[in-house]
Amino acid sequence: MKPQETNTDATRYQISEEEITRRAQEVFSAMEKRSTLEEMQLIEDAFRYAREAHREQRRKTGEPYIIHPIAVAHIVASELQLDCPCVCAAFLHDVVEDTPTTIEHIRELFGEDVAFLVSVVTKQKKQSYEMSKQIDNFKQMLDSLHNDIRAVLIKLADRLHNMRTLDSMRPDKQMKIAGETDYFYAPLANRLGLYTIKIELENLSFRYRCPQWYYKIQELIEKDKKLDETRMAKFNSALDEILQSNGIKYTREIKYKQPYNIWRKMKTQDEDYEHLECRHFTRIIFPSDIYMSDKNMVLKIYSLLTDKFKERPNSIINYIDLPKQNGYQAFHTQLLSDYGVWEEVHIQSERMNKKTQLGYLFDSGSREIDIRMWLRDFRSLLKDVAENSERDPSNNFFMQSVRATFYNDDIQVYTPDGKAILLPKNSTAIDFAFNIHTDIGMHAKYAKINGHLASVRTRLKRGDCVEIGTAPDTWPQESWRNSAKSYKALRHIHMYLDKLDKPKYIRCPYCHPIPGEEVIGFTLPDGQVMVHRRDCSEAISLASQQGDSIVAVDYCEDPNNVFPAIITAKAVDRQHLLLDIIDSISNKLQLSIDSLNTKTEDDIVTCQVTFFVHGYSEIKTILNSILSIPDVDEANCRIE
Repeated sequence: MKPQETNTDATRYQISEEEITRRAQEVFSAMEKRSTLEEMQLIEDAFRYAREAHREQRRKTGEPYIIHPIAVAHIVASELQLDCPCVCAAFLHDVVEDTPTTIEHIRELFGEDVAFLVSVVTKQKKQSYEMSKQIDNFKQMLDSLHNDIRAVLIKLADRLHNMRTLDSMRPDKQMKIAGETDYFYAPLANRLGLYTIKIELENLSFRYRCPQWYYKIQELIEKDKKLDETRMAKFNSALDEILQSNGIKYTREIKYKQPYNIWRKMKTQDEDYEHLECRHFTRIIFPSDIYMSDKNMVLKIYSLLTDKFKERPNSIINYIDLPKQNGYQAFHTQLLSDYGVWEEVHIQSERMNKKTQLGYLFDSGSREIDIRMWLRDFRSLLKDVAENSERDPSNNFFMQSVRATFYNDDIQVYTPDGKAILLPKNSTAIDFAFNIHTDIGMHAKYAKINGHLASVRTRLKRGDCVEIGTAPDTWPQESWRNSAKSYKALRHIHMYLDKLDKPKYIRCPYCHPIPGEEVIGFTLPDGQVMVHRRDCSEAISLASQQGDSIVAVDYCEDPNNVFPAIITAKAVDRQHLLLDIIDSISNKLQLSIDSLNTKTEDDIVTCQVTFFVHGYSEIKTILNSILSIPDVDEANCRIE
């Protein structure tokens, strides 16, 4: 991260020279066991050089700027466990960009390897940029993957410390950096198997993008921990008794899912917090290579637990035989506790757990980084982008395409004749169609998924068997932009639609913001401002690519503007229930109802009301009013 200029507030955060030395010594101590004397001398020299180069610079907090390179080096040395050149480059990663130091001088003092790493993480200053400053910098870093992945890992460490210290930045800068992180760096960490870092980056980004949501969910998680304490103690005591009585060595931990993970599940499953299942899990970790193979030990523990506990049907997820694309391995299942609650349990060996932390950096047989297949596919993508850059008017979605293709978990689906097709997670039948053949994708009219008729925008799941029906008069539609996930589908859809006349939007067509919500604006080329909700995936994408266009907006209610909203309520059936729901919308707030649909099954009523609102305050009022109606159990709203 570029250092902040010295300011008059610098004295509020004083760090002594002794403290700086102590923090650097922690890096040296982390490297001593796996470095030669010559390497340790090089690491110490790199620290001293960086300390002197940054001596007059301070961060926004007022602390000496050298604290940041030390922190990055500590992440590289301790959390990523990289080698000597990487630690040296971490100390030196900002000296070329922000001091008179040159790459040539770094090469003379520290060698070619360190100089290469520093050059990759140094942002190149240009008079003009191919796409945008942010995207060009991303491309520079990604291009280094042709030969070496270490520079990307140093950049991840740099971004992790920046996110850990983002409090001192202005809100607009926080949004820009957090958007980049959520859109690019966290998924990249996930693809590299650095699951622990990925989780932290996601949550830090969520904290600064949507602070109200973050702290609300964090508070609910803390309440859960207190309410669950007695139940979890009894459940885990029963687990301990089973494992210990069978002589199994293990460690056990309860892990509560983080706010971002909870929020994402609430959105994808369309559930509120209280109705969301599996908000925590119990992890059982056993030593590797002591009793038997890891898989056999997992199955033994699973067998012992299910002899005692009832297992939830279809709850098994076997990531041991079919690891995630990022290398994650574990055995997941759900067991019924004495309190009548399904408890999620993950079973892992120490080797599997270690790989969860270090990803592709960890190999049980060697220290080599084995990502040859990932690099091969990535090179293929970059080649395709380069070949189409001149004739593809949608090259501005480069990062979206890269992210969709390589930085998400994958799913495997099948053609009717049994051919396996690998697609990004959350792909739809559109992605499947384009993967089979471009012409099939361009004219896809419907899909048959596991023999059932479905829309081409239907999301696919692991193991689905898919068939595509086509029609010559069918072409890509605007809605396909937001449905497709794979690079090939996105590129062809964008190329086709961008040739058509596009309307000018003021309100984001994906997140549908309304006055009163947390929003952010982006300046369009014609000077108008498009408004997005702050949790909008499109806004996160733009923040990572066009961060300089972010502007603050005063998005207030206008009595002349109304927005369609749909409330769905679920309740126990009774007389006058429907009248009470209508009264809370039409009579109390004098709002117009557009449509009303109800369905009753086994005395459970699902009621869907479409109406028009002026802003988010009316939505909250209506939700609170409906939730206070006797026999109503849940209610949620979406904006059209």
